[in-house]
Amino acid sequence: MSLLLDFVDVTDPSFGIAVLCIAFNPLFWNLVARWEYRTRSLTRLFRSPYLACYCLGAVIMFLNFLRSHCFTEAMKSQPKLKALDSLLAHYTSVALMSIGIVFVTSSFLALGFIGTFLGDYFGILMEAKVTSFPFNVLDNPMYWGSTTIYLGWSIMHASPAGLILTAVVALCYTIALRYEG
Repeated sequence: MSLLLDFVDVTDPSFGIAVLCIAFNPLFWNLVARWEYRTRSLTRLFRSPYLACYCLGAVIMFLNFLRSHCFTEAMKSQPKLKALDSLLAHYTSVALMSIGIVFVTSSFLALGFIGTFLGDYFGILMEAKVTSFPFNVLDNPMYWGSTTIYLGWSIMHASPAGLILTAVVALCYTIALRYEG
C-alpha cells in the first residue's frame, strides 16, 4: 500500500472529492432509510411508500453516477503505474469488471428495484428472502460486485489512485454492512 501511495497525490482536490463521494453514498442511503423507517416522512410526502422508494432509488442512482464520475476524474488527474499498463492487466481488468457486472446485475434482477433500493425500510417487504444466485454464492453481492468493478476500472486505467479509492470503497461498504447488520 505504501508503494501505491508514492504514486498518489492525496492533496489533489479531485482525489478528495472522490473520497467524499465514496464515503457519502452509503452514509446517505443508510441514514435516509433509517429515518424513513422511524418517521415514514417520505411516504407521507409522496403519499405512497412505492413512489417514495422509487424517488429515493433515483437519488441513489444519481449519487452513484456522480461517485463513479468523481472516481474516474480522480484517476485521470493522477499518474499511471507502468506495471499495470499491460495486455495482461487489461484482460484482468475486463474479467474483474465482467464478474462485478454479473454480481450487480443479477442482484438487481433477483431483488427488483424496490428490493434493491431499500423497500423494506418503506414497509414494502418481499414474500421471501432471496437465496438464489448470486446470494447463494456471496453475501452482499451488489456491494462486492460494485467494488470489483471499481478494481477492474482502476487496473484498466493503470491507476494507483484508483486502487486506493477502491480500497476506500471496500472500507466504506464494510462499515456500511456493520451498520446495516
